[in-house]
Amino acid sequence: MSDTQEATREHLDMNLDENKKPVPLVESDVRSESEHLHVTIGATVPTGFEQTAADEVREKLKSSCRISKDRGKIYFDIAVESLAQVHCLRSVDNLFVVVEEFKDYQFKATKEEVLRDFEELAGKLPWSDPLKVWQINTTFKKKKAKRRKASQSAGKEKADCGQGDKADERDGKKKHANSTSDSHILDYYENPAIKEEISTLVGDVLASCKDETGQSLREETEPQVQKFRVTCNRAGEKHCFTSNEAARDFGGAIQEYFKWKADMTNFDVEESCHVLLNIHDNEVIVAIALTEESLHRRNITHFGPTTLRSTLAYGMLRLCEPKPTDVIVDPMCGTGAIPIEGATEWSHCYHIAGDNNPLAVNRAANNISSLLTKSQIKDEKTSWGLPIDAIQWDICNLPLRTASVDIIVTDMPFGKRMGSKKRNWNLYPACLREMSRVCRPGTGRAVLLTQDKKCFTKALSGMGHVWRKVHTVWVNIGGLHAAVYLLKRTPQAFVHPSDQGRRDPPW
Repeated sequence: MSDTQEATREHLDMNLDENKKPVPLVESDVRSESEHLHVTIGATVPTGFEQTAADEVREKLKSSCRISKDRGKIYFDIAVESLAQVHCLRSVDNLFVVVEEFKDYQFKATKEEVLRDFEELAGKLPWSDPLKVWQINTTFKKKKAKRRKASQSAGKEKADCGQGDKADERDGKKKHANSTSDSHILDYYENPAIKEEISTLVGDVLASCKDETGQSLREETEPQVQKFRVTCNRAGEKHCFTSNEAARDFGGAIQEYFKWKADMTNFDVEESCHVLLNIHDNEVIVAIALTEESLHRRNITHFGPTTLRSTLAYGMLRLCEPKPTDVIVDPMCGTGAIPIEGATEWSHCYHIAGDNNPLAVNRAANNISSLLTKSQIKDEKTSWGLPIDAIQWDICNLPLRTASVDIIVTDMPFGKRMGSKKRNWNLYPACLREMSRVCRPGTGRAVLLTQDKKCFTKALSGMGHVWRKVHTVWVNIGGLHAAVYLLKRTPQAFVHPSDQGRRDPPW
């Protein structure tokens, strides 16, 4: 039996209901069940970018994807071997595995009847496969956390003790050789440049679930009572119950069915099972959360007052379809979320992060440095760097040659926390004019995010000779109704009276 099959058996043989005895599986049963263990994964994505996320799933996972009528959610089917690969999707915020989906749930007339139905539903759901996937996912998270702590400890010891003696150095090399496979497994979560066969990585992770004495994870955790919590997310006006009431009664039924322990105050994300009850009008979905912290926090360590989510940055970049060797500029980069996401995913392009605020440029530079350092620690070698630079400049007078930029992607000031609505009436036309100068006529494109839609529409109306609006994506940014505009640069060459007799900078 291969390592993958042996490791998979440990999880397939695992039964989280401690009142029941696990039934051993023969080798043929393990192979058959592991090959056919497919589950439905749900993901929350930035509202408005559901289609972008669905396209990424089809492209990277080769899986069909369905967009939910509940905005900001997509669903797709995967085999268990693709679970780690799912965590590498750049467009998703949170992940959950679906236990059961009711597309047209028939709610009873009274609250008491509805809540009683929820209680009875807990014992009828197919929990087995989703719980196995949750266990595998928990193993990934534990290994990731363990590896991070080990790396931090090793770095601290190296700083305190210098190079150390030769014997310790030789021992360190041996440990590194033994942990190479584990390191690559964890890297796949955050670094899409690692292209090893994902099924092999999952097999290595599952095999490592055994400790040095050969005891399985099930045997190690069997005496402990599983902790859990239930969260109800509800949307719709025709429900006769509240979200708290649904979560309370459904959670009570789960506790009675599994004999688990509810823990709402000291919830341990590493050990506890987070059950989701998502209700949108007549659609009811029961699921188990696979992430407790949104994946959009993957790149940024130095946050600013208006830091853009990495998932939204990815969606904006994907809209303009970057090609190899493209020069991509964010002239108002803030903390650098957009160019950093671009340099990570589109490494064959050159990315420039610029801002007029020295604090913002400093944050962007620190985020770039942190990402580079993290990459070097993972690879255990000196990195060649990232195709990205940060610079301070004036958005209305960019130090760039005319027609030298392929793509402009930026988050423009909303006039709320940064800037003002009044200032935007002068800023937006000046920005669009300067962007049209540096952007290549005919092929250049721009993706611009703003909540000040009235001001932007007015500014764009006076730029019809150089910019053509192709598409608008409506998004929700922290409760604000915003828009992402995809613009195409017209073939007309840039001509401005103030540019006559002015020489381009030599760079």
